[in-house]
Amino acid sequence: MIGYAVGLGNVWRFPYLAYKNGGGAFLIPYTIMLALAGLPLFFLECSMGQFSSRGPISVWSVVPLLQGVGVTMVLITTLVCIYYNVIIAYSLYYLFASFQRVLPWSDCFSWADAKCRILHRNLKDHTNKRTYVSTCTYMSLKFYFSLYFRKVALRRSSGLDETGEVVWYLALCLLLAWIIVGAALFKGIKSSGKVVYFTAVFPYVVLIILLVRGATLEGAIQGIDYYIGTQFYYFINLQVWKDAATQIFFSLSTAWGGLIALSSYNKFHNNCYSDAIIVCVVNCGTSVFAGFAIFSILGHMAHISEKSVSEVVDSGMYKCKYCICNSKYNYPKAFF
Repeated sequence: MIGYAVGLGNVWRFPYLAYKNGGGAFLIPYTIMLALAGLPLFFLECSMGQFSSRGPISVWSVVPLLQGVGVTMVLITTLVCIYYNVIIAYSLYYLFASFQRVLPWSDCFSWADAKCRILHRNLKDHTNKRTYVSTCTYMSLKFYFSLYFRKVALRRSSGLDETGEVVWYLALCLLLAWIIVGAALFKGIKSSGKVVYFTAVFPYVVLIILLVRGATLEGAIQGIDYYIGTQFYYFINLQVWKDAATQIFFSLSTAWGGLIALSSYNKFHNNCYSDAIIVCVVNCGTSVFAGFAIFSILGHMAHISEKSVSEVVDSGMYKCKYCICNSKYNYPKAFF
């Protein structure tokens, strides 16, 4: 269940919501929602599955009026698996693309249009001559990352009216993602129980590496201060409490049917109460731990771009646009 609950929601979504909702201020409603909603519902689903030894559809079919609840759980899980595997496919693509001496998204000579090549060459020249501040160079690299994702990784079409072509390397990465899922579930709970030894431990190894690396970056303490600091005016915003409740449901994977299915394999007299507490505490602790790793990197970004942590993600491009368009090398805004 720890392998089922801990995932992208902890590393990807929780730090984003914490950043959006005032850093440390978000931890208080997050903890309250865990105690009032997340843990009781998690324990309820574990109890239902363990007592009945049935999956979500069979459990809810006991009450004919509610049998649609179980079907909906399975449908939601199916949709989530589809879009999660797409994200895993992107991750696999970047994993394979990074096996190069020079990262392909660090410049735009080999894959972008002429405008991007001119911008990159001029930025490099001006940086070497110290006529460009580090903010411009850093944010222009951020521009390269975004451009590479849109033009190379996705090869996105111009709009919904144009379907575009099948990107063969993304299709192969998506196929590989589904093969991994199929291999993990090949023998049911026996094979998935062994795979989870890796999938439950590996995220913590990566998070520790990211935290150690992030803590050594210049300006990391600025991001940590924002993360653990409490800005009380966020508590009166109902959107913060809504985001906290949503993240608890998303992170613990409640109401998706997976908890009922997994706990149905437990022995009848297993102490699922202690299991629920352990899994919930470990899961939410992982989210908090991941926040330290991510915010240390945000602090470094803020230090380089000469901005506060609350502004570094949203306004990076505007800083670079201002810097370039007010230099003696007046590039058009179309670059950005």
